[in-house]
Amino acid sequence: MKAVCERHGVPLRAAALRFPFGHPAVASVLVGTRSATEVRDAAAMFDHPIPDGLWAELKERALLPVDVPTPGEAG
Repeated sequence: MKAVCERHGVPLRAAALRFPFGHPAVASVLVGTRSATEVRDAAAMFDHPIPDGLWAELKERALLPVDVPTPGEAG
């Protein structure tokens, strides 16, 4: 997953934060932080652009199930 993310210019942390929002039942995600620096990092990672091609490649490489909803499909 890390290598696929790197090919798309996306930090793995950014993809991990955004992934749950692909499911229509997810309204929010709680991120654990221990410092103001980690809060700023989480906010930056959430704002990082993620191309739909990242999710597609993860599915093509069987790193995600093909039927799992992803943020690019959530509309």
